[in-house]
Amino acid sequence: MRATVKDVAKLAGVSPKTVSNVINGVVFVRPETRARVEQALSELDYVPNMSARGLRNGRSGMIALALPDLLRAYSAEVVHLVVELAHERGWGVQIEQTAAEPKREFELLSKARAYLVDGLILNPVNLDDSAVMTAGPLPPVVLIGDVDQDVVSQVAIDNVAAARDMTKHLLDKGCRRIAAVGTPEIPRGSSGAGVLAGSADAPGTAASRLRTAGYRQALEEAGVPHDPSLEINLDRWRPEGAATVVGKYLAEHELPEAFFCFTDTLASGALSALWTAGVAVPDQTLVAGFDNILESQFMIPPLTTVDFDRRAFVAAALDLLGERMADKDAAPRRVMIPHRIIERASTAR
Repeated sequence: MRATVKDVAKLAGVSPKTVSNVINGVVFVRPETRARVEQALSELDYVPNMSARGLRNGRSGMIALALPDLLRAYSAEVVHLVVELAHERGWGVQIEQTAAEPKREFELLSKARAYLVDGLILNPVNLDDSAVMTAGPLPPVVLIGDVDQDVVSQVAIDNVAAARDMTKHLLDKGCRRIAAVGTPEIPRGSSGAGVLAGSADAPGTAASRLRTAGYRQALEEAGVPHDPSLEINLDRWRPEGAATVVGKYLAEHELPEAFFCFTDTLASGALSALWTAGVAVPDQTLVAGFDNILESQFMIPPLTTVDFDRRAFVAAALDLLGERMADKDAAPRRVMIPHRIIERASTAR
């Protein structure tokens, strides 16, 4: 059976209260007494009962972070920052991959209700599929990412404006035939006019719809006609998928003057496909990405991309979660993080 505080106290020859003071580290304990308690903790392989502690004081000291796809470089950077900044606040972090499955979000919400975690940071890819909208009364939750909602607090960037700015950057380079990689698939028989709607039957992820909207806005403002054949969609935003669809596109279409990829990960796949096809970047076509992951500056050529302060993004999410943990009835807030265009060699002309 798991050792209890009383077991540790008996072995160390102290009171259970003294053991708790050593474990929690908030009350001074004489060094010789602390040493005896720590030795007893080690000998008994004592593990704190976080569930019981949570039932007593309402806090476990743990939060959870759930991202759709932990294989993505962007996700790794977010996880790194959440863990580091949460530890500065004295919180541990449980990491989960939702794979865009609402069931996994439900499981995390259940853990929060059972006091196994104090709060959640979720990154749903579509609001209609998220457990946040259907799970009933919510524990402290903060969303990061692109879904548009006012149920819980959220940290985001302006995806429409960022995509518009990147498209304008390519237009300013003299490009008119700009392919967008990562757009939502237009249903058969549709003109595409309603593809960016936020309804349950709208295709694609929230990010793909918002970035497509910004891309189209920039073209319209520049007087460039919308050409659906320049919108390249794919189901999973991974480099191998982008390499496949861009390679197929190059075999069937005239080379665009530029490719705007909706993530840097997609841009890496597009660059691979262009290299395989013998297309020189930026001499024959330009390539731009979105997110400014660490690897983007080391791609060949270095990638022009949309950048935002990732540390400020994560810090804002943790601040909002702290607010919700302190006051579950606090009104939801949305924090928008500014973006900027980082120009590198992939769009140099």
